[in-house]
Amino acid sequence: MKNFLAMYLGAPDSMKGWENLSEDERQQRIQEGMAAWGGWMEKHSDILVAEGGPLGKTKRIDATGIADVRNDMTGYVIVKAENHDKAAKLFEDHPHFSIFPGDCVEVMECMPIPTP
Repeated sequence: MKNFLAMYLGAPDSMKGWENLSEDERQQRIQEGMAAWGGWMEKHSDILVAEGGPLGKTKRIDATGIADVRNDMTGYVIVKAENHDKAAKLFEDHPHFSIFPGDCVEVMECMPIPTP
């Protein structure tokens, strides 16, 4: 089994439909979404390497210094699967984008550190 990092992504534009909901509709979607998300986590508890969680604001550090930046990463989880395709299939119709206004989930293998 290999480890895979799944990044939840959501651009500011993905909030457009969400902002048009009434407060009652938004709260209902939040309750449904959190229940579905919890169900997804429970269903896949045997393959969770790290439950992850939401991500906050971003700072970029490079040779010129430290700066506040914006990206579309909103959260993450690490799962184990036999291969990349099987890891990706775990996220089909995930609540992040099927209930909430997230855009997508991107999945990448956590590669081992090369040793000399």
